[in-house]
Amino acid sequence: MPVLSEVVLDEATWRARAAAHEARVDALVGEHLSRRQQGVKHPVLDFLFTYYSFRPAQLRRWSPGYGVTLSGGPAPVPLAEVVSRRDLIAGIHALLVATASRPANFSCFGMHEWAMVYRLDEDQTRHAAYPLRLGIRGTDEVVETHRIACSHFDAYRFFTAPARPLNTLSPAAHDRPVHEQPACLHAGMDLYKHAFRLFPLVPSELVADCFELARDIRVLDMRAAPYDLTGLGYEPVRIETPEGKQEYAAAQRGFAQRGAPLRQRLVEECERLLAASV
Repeated sequence: MPVLSEVVLDEATWRARAAAHEARVDALVGEHLSRRQQGVKHPVLDFLFTYYSFRPAQLRRWSPGYGVTLSGGPAPVPLAEVVSRRDLIAGIHALLVATASRPANFSCFGMHEWAMVYRLDEDQTRHAAYPLRLGIRGTDEVVETHRIACSHFDAYRFFTAPARPLNTLSPAAHDRPVHEQPACLHAGMDLYKHAFRLFPLVPSELVADCFELARDIRVLDMRAAPYDLTGLGYEPVRIETPEGKQEYAAAQRGFAQRGAPLRQRLVEECERLLAASV
């Protein structure tokens, strides 16, 4: 097996990096923590802390990743932890590589959120405190007059029963590498999930980069959803119109471009860890 650590950070360097990371995360999660203390829910940003299981305190914790020794600091990440997580690392690597290899689809227009409320009464929706912009009938009509091509299982599984047969794909939990593609908003947000599942084997800065991407994507995801969130300061992306479709696709391209280097960094981290675990 390889040598445990080949990189040594002097104390001033690693303490500065740790402090910078903590300050960055404090700025990112401060409003969420304040809302949580007041018992105030947020239909857009709570998702980052409810759907994803990484707690703010975990996100704030700094690690340089595997293979780095901190002079005057805590012990490095042990090789045994890398070896014990080899199957997880290999699975994440396979999914990321498959996703990156697939052509990007910029014509889904966020229809997954609409399919999640198809033929429901407004008080049955996931965010029932917020009205549907087009009402029940108008929302259902958008679903029925658009092609739905959701490739992400964790979005598809929340479709209502009448909406599922309308999807052109049938993604499942076991075949994610067959379907996921790099323009998918959920695949972009899930880079954060992959990063924190690899923590502390990967640098905390990479996890925070993926968190920021997930936060920004989530905003677009819900601006394009059928809910009226203008009271929270979110202007809708009206994907039911040609102009809205153009706006959505342009934003989607931007997020795909931001996500590509993060996905590649995660791929490289996985390859480094897999090599170390042999």
